[in-house]
Amino acid sequence: MTDSSSSGCGDGGEQSDDGSDSDAAGAAVRTPRDGRPRTGHESELVDCLAYVLVLSRPRFWLYLAGPVLVGVAYAADAVGELFAPAAVVLFAYFLVPANVFLYGINDIYDREIDAENPKKDADEREARYRGQRYVPVVVGLCAALPLLFVPLLPTAAWPWLVAFLVLGAAYSAPPIRFKTMPPLDSVSNGLYVAPGAAAYAAVAGTQPPLIAVAGGWLWAMGMHTFSAMPDITPDREAGVRTTATVLGETWTAVYCGACWLASAAAFGSLDVRLGLVLLVYPALISVLAATRIDVRRAYWWFPLINTAVGAVLTMGGLWRLLHG
Repeated sequence: MTDSSSSGCGDGGEQSDDGSDSDAAGAAVRTPRDGRPRTGHESELVDCLAYVLVLSRPRFWLYLAGPVLVGVAYAADAVGELFAPAAVVLFAYFLVPANVFLYGINDIYDREIDAENPKKDADEREARYRGQRYVPVVVGLCAALPLLFVPLLPTAAWPWLVAFLVLGAAYSAPPIRFKTMPPLDSVSNGLYVAPGAAAYAAVAGTQPPLIAVAGGWLWAMGMHTFSAMPDITPDREAGVRTTATVLGETWTAVYCGACWLASAAAFGSLDVRLGLVLLVYPALISVLAATRIDVRRAYWWFPLINTAVGAVLTMGGLWRLLHG
């Protein structure tokens, strides 16, 4: 793997005709809204922050932070517990830093594969890592951040933080790289349950119901494998084996539907209303299969769908809290 990075935030800067570094001169290259010319160093910092923001996949932030809200809503016994310090800290961490960690480590170790991935050029929805040296540093800091707030959490929540960090790293980083070991690439993505379980444990002081963890895990397995469907062609061309590349598009859809049906059944055993809400996913995959809508197009619908489903689940928990 070649390294095209520089020691700073940018990709190294472009060379001017006389051989000088056009970014190193510190000249004013942009003018912000306050009218004050921005120096080259300021522009570089802004570019770094913008890149990290795109890297963190803002459209998917609630995939990690949303389960925190759901976990808190069902764990709380009083309104005040909704805003307990542990709940607030966990939501803040899983909203942005955890996404920087999770997607950053993925991009670092998928650099060569992503060079051929068209998703990385989809209207700047995803960033293509080009070897910037600051990225691993930022990712490492985001991984270490929980050390600062672990003292705020009851011990019941600690295993879930550890599970998230270990599975998040093992999914993308060698020597394990679960993402290239089907079906473990799918199974390991139960890590998306960890934020909600940690939040539940932090507020309730006890572990969440095992059947709820199983239901969430199955949902995450289906969601992960569905999100891999647009990558089937580039992954096969790169020689990467995933559950989706092994099964192919048709059987991957069947697999996702089965995971989501099992998830709905698990949640339905807790409360039939929860099961009915989760049935939206097998219904959607059935519609996609019947109408032959391009999965690469449908892929971008799911952040909104997941947000809506998460909001319904959260409101159900709040209704329970307020009305018994």
